[in-house]
Amino acid sequence: MSVQTRPAHPTADAAGAESPIRLMLVDDSAAIRAAERRLLGSEPGISIIASVGNGQQAVEALKRNAVEVVVLDIEMPVMDGLTALPKLLAADPELKIIMASALTLAGAEVSMQALALGAADYLPKPSNAGALTGAGDFKRGLVEKILALGRARRRRLALPTVRVTAAGKLGAVRVAGPAPFALRAPGIKPVEALVIGSSTGGPQALLKLLGDLKTNVRVPILITQHMPPTFTGILAHHLNKASGVPAAEARDGETIVAGRIYVAPGNYHMFVERTDRKRVIRLRQTPPENFCRPAVDPMLRSLTEAYDGKLLVVILTGMGQDGMQGARAAVAAGATVIAQDEASSVVWGMPGAVATAGLASAVLPLDRLARHVLESLGGART
Repeated sequence: MSVQTRPAHPTADAAGAESPIRLMLVDDSAAIRAAERRLLGSEPGISIIASVGNGQQAVEALKRNAVEVVVLDIEMPVMDGLTALPKLLAADPELKIIMASALTLAGAEVSMQALALGAADYLPKPSNAGALTGAGDFKRGLVEKILALGRARRRRLALPTVRVTAAGKLGAVRVAGPAPFALRAPGIKPVEALVIGSSTGGPQALLKLLGDLKTNVRVPILITQHMPPTFTGILAHHLNKASGVPAAEARDGETIVAGRIYVAPGNYHMFVERTDRKRVIRLRQTPPENFCRPAVDPMLRSLTEAYDGKLLVVILTGMGQDGMQGARAAVAAGATVIAQDEASSVVWGMPGAVATAGLASAVLPLDRLARHVLESLGGART
């Protein structure tokens, strides 16, 4: 009996440079696939290994090709994305899958289902190939997600990856394993608000963390998750179901009360102002920060001022370093910062930035965060 195996994943070429992330495109529209190939064709860090029209073809292609990241459409004939997703992950549990969905209520709900089934991330896509070709933000987001997730997969598999410096000389030869960091003492001020920032992998992490916390938190919970409009409302609904705590998109002018979850709505930064001994939410479309709106940094800056540093800040999985500067300001004002660890993060960008900057008093796996949060808040309600 012959056994079919996929070729090994090369991670460095003969010159020592990091090899491109190996990508598969899955979409029933040949025009969309062609547009995606044109968008990504000039990216030296990405190699399109396969391009297929439905989930069944994707499952078969994965048997023949060493693929690290898949961009998977949801609505397809023969086998749709939600059906194909668990089959692809069963074949390769470390495969990073980005769901491509329409920016609609239905698309947001299905994307949340896909994340619960193991998808690493999602990306709202333009409705047609013509719009996609001219979508600069779509290309930037797609390239960033493919590269970040592919590299995170390589780190998780402890494969050596090599990069070249701008001068063409070898830089860091191995990136596998956690970066070094030092912990700081927690803040000494009493906590009056729990603040959470997250991005890639964040919805899954938020559901786990708040599901573990349930109704035991006596302070308000304010969340910025990098998400577009519509998606943040669906996220709030799922957080409500998971935790039993009232959760909703924040509203401009709303007074913050304890025992509620406030989610920054897509396309708006969430700020908090202190007025007449109350804290009031302000939603603003000021310029994106860290290429994001909503972003974690402006939320943390305003909360640090409004609460005089009496915050417990949790930075969960996500790309980039949004939240690091805000966490720095919060710590300087007496707040405590906790970060998710690398092993349990989909991408250790945001929490890694906080940890390696020496801003965290604890760096913990996702399944231990809730207990530490409750201890930091003074224990659970009996």
